[in-house]
Amino acid sequence: MFDDLTDKVYEAAFVPDLWPRVLSDINAASASLGGAVFLFTDDQPVRGMTVPLLQDLLSEFLLGDTLQFSTAVSRMCAVQPASFVDVESFLTAEEIENDPVRVRLRALGIGAHTCTAIPMPSGELAIFVFQRRLGEGRYDARSFEVLDALRPTMARASLISARLGLERARGTVAAMTAIGLPAAVLSSSGRVLTANTLLEAMSSVFLPVAHGGMAIGDANANRLFQEAVMAARGEVEPSVRSIPIPAGLDRQPLILHVLPLRRAAHEVFSGADILIAATAVSASSIVPSPSLLAGLFDLTPAEARLASALSQGRPLKEAAASSNITVKTSRTYLERIFTKTGTRQQSQLVALLKSADMPQVTRRDPE
Repeated sequence: MFDDLTDKVYEAAFVPDLWPRVLSDINAASASLGGAVFLFTDDQPVRGMTVPLLQDLLSEFLLGDTLQFSTAVSRMCAVQPASFVDVESFLTAEEIENDPVRVRLRALGIGAHTCTAIPMPSGELAIFVFQRRLGEGRYDARSFEVLDALRPTMARASLISARLGLERARGTVAAMTAIGLPAAVLSSSGRVLTANTLLEAMSSVFLPVAHGGMAIGDANANRLFQEAVMAARGEVEPSVRSIPIPAGLDRQPLILHVLPLRRAAHEVFSGADILIAATAVSASSIVPSPSLLAGLFDLTPAEARLASALSQGRPLKEAAASSNITVKTSRTYLERIFTKTGTRQQSQLVALLKSADMPQVTRRDPE
């Protein structure tokens, strides 16, 4: 049975959505009820996976700030126990009673905790936590023996998962090189994890900044890009996901697409939260189709139809009529189009849509 459980832990390293089932199997072997694995880093949100019983609560913790205010969590991150330990031994009775995580877990019938920490070479800290039912007392020597015997396997599985996550990111951007797309994968803090040679060659467009971050050379585009990074980590509402970058002296205008990588199970150790890819738009007098505009700038079908009509040089009133909407509605749509394309007035929007350079304006002025 023990060999079978070891094999399952290693299997989860390669198929990470198996972790909840594996944690449940470890529960059975160690007389536990709850189990979870967390990944802590200095510049990224906490990540984690758990058994089905605690999944909803874990999702709430990861989206909020409960973990940040937990004395038990901060104490274990500081201690970084090299074997499984009795967490209660590191806390006072008052701290156990008032810890916000413990309060929520007690409501679900969770009592004593044990955990261990696994420092990663790349700077992350993986922590495995297991819990018993209320009233069952603290972990005993037999349970510690089982968990400590599995700890080396957990450590190697964590390292494998971390490495595989980075290799998946590298594989993605390498594939984009083959189809001619400059691309990079970023953490939620904006730190560049890997970038392909096409993006690295555009040093006047994509600028390195402190702590391994990235900025856009054009100020307006950079503002939208930084907002998109903040939105990816939940600090602001998502806004522009396709960012126009004006043409340079030796290159065409670009559209930078920001794609949040959702925190599904396979991302728990990868550290990859954002994929960016740049597409060049050839200067042309051809009117872009509504479907193209919808894809480039996240426009709704109605917004895309209006934008396409405006790109033909039509006044707003005429464009509204051709789109079968009122002028009042068209102004509402136009404001939304400005927001999604990062433009501020109709002439600038038309120039962008026809792939010409964008005049620099500071005033929002729907015509």
